[in-house]
Amino acid sequence: MTQPVSIGGLVTGIGSWPGTDARESAATILGELGGFPHLVELPARGLGADMVGRTGGILVDINLDASTRSYRVAPRRGNIAKRSEDFLNQDLDALEEAWENARLVGADHVIKLQAAGPLTLGAEIEVANGSRVLVDRGALRDIAESLGEGLARHAAEVTRRTGARVIIQLDEPQMPAVLAGSLPGRTKMESVPALPEPEALAILDSAIEGCVLPTIVHSCSTDLPWDLLRRSKAFAVSFDMSLITSKDLDGIGQLFDAGKQLALGLVPASEPEKPVTWKECAMPAVTLIDRLGFSRELLQTQVAVTPRCGLAGAGLEWSRSALRLCSDAGAAMVDDPSAF
Repeated sequence: MTQPVSIGGLVTGIGSWPGTDARESAATILGELGGFPHLVELPARGLGADMVGRTGGILVDINLDASTRSYRVAPRRGNIAKRSEDFLNQDLDALEEAWENARLVGADHVIKLQAAGPLTLGAEIEVANGSRVLVDRGALRDIAESLGEGLARHAAEVTRRTGARVIIQLDEPQMPAVLAGSLPGRTKMESVPALPEPEALAILDSAIEGCVLPTIVHSCSTDLPWDLLRRSKAFAVSFDMSLITSKDLDGIGQLFDAGKQLALGLVPASEPEKPVTWKECAMPAVTLIDRLGFSRELLQTQVAVTPRCGLAGAGLEWSRSALRLCSDAGAAMVDDPSAF
């Protein structure tokens, strides 16, 4: 696997963004996040543009179609697959155009690409009989392998267009539910058994190893499996700091000890009732480091700053403000972490 690039001291978005205009969104992201931009996701465009449908356009030799609940593996490429591929190509064209307009060239730059992780795909996608892919271990392995290969191709296309290096972010909001066995079946009588942690780790690592790129695992959920994340092939873990409680501290400390980098969600993903300052946003990260007993220098070397989750549900004005708050908080933590 390639050596991971450091995200310590950087600022980025989670992925999703309000609106439907790919070109305007790409230009905004590059303008606000020049150091660590991401390929924008615009789920407001509908089927094929949401997290799972978009990832369907990345999978290799696996086609998705719409079902009554979500998406279903289809025997051939249909309209939904075409929509997701079209959206993805529109986004790549918009990124390339914005990249050229910003005169960014060369491998000194890094772009982040996001996709639903294999465990979340297993939870959200159905096989032909309507069951979740998760209950068919062979299908789940196929999804993970297809995802890894597809991400490698997707990243190669981005590098070809921009010359930039690529970091992958796997979004795993369903990871805790997959491990807990709390997902509902097709009927009240059907259950979806918990996926044992060793199997879940193997599935996650299969996708990471398949894409052969530095990978961040992101989840905005509670009850994250810190030990699984520590043992995974991911070089970084991304999570919402507002959901962290005292029971999570040991696990997070072990991530730091293992050399994992952390992307901390510090800025609200929707506009708060009362205005917040960059210092208020940054303080949970500083407090975390202090409570764990680490040097604040980790804020410069092992911590990146993000919004708490995707910004698709926020207004455009707040989304821009959120990225500026992230940038201000990140800059302060890098410049003088002892000043808090």
